Amino acid sequence: MVRGSDVLLIIVAILFPPAAAAFIAGCSCDLLINICLTILGYIPGHIHAFYLIYKKMKAEERYGAGGYTYVGAGQYQPIYTNQAPPTNYGAATS
Repeated sequence: MVRGSDVLLIIVAILFPPAAAAFIAGCSCDLLINICLTILGYIPGHIHAFYLIYKKMKAEERYGAGGYTYVGAGQYQPIYTNQAPPTNYGAATS
């Protein structure tokens, strides 16, 4: 399922791929790789940014929104491994 934030990331990746890589990976090696790819050719920077967006979307499907952390190189790991996620007492559920 494509969320609104994913659509916004795709639009940012089309306009300026390093910005999308920075939103996903922060200040990491993936950002440096994307900057270099964008300098070498605009299309390789796009491909790398879209790859990072794809991996983020797959992590959201697998672990749920906010249930994962980025560990680098397009890899994600769950935040909660052996314990149940915290319950949201008093929060409205749908």
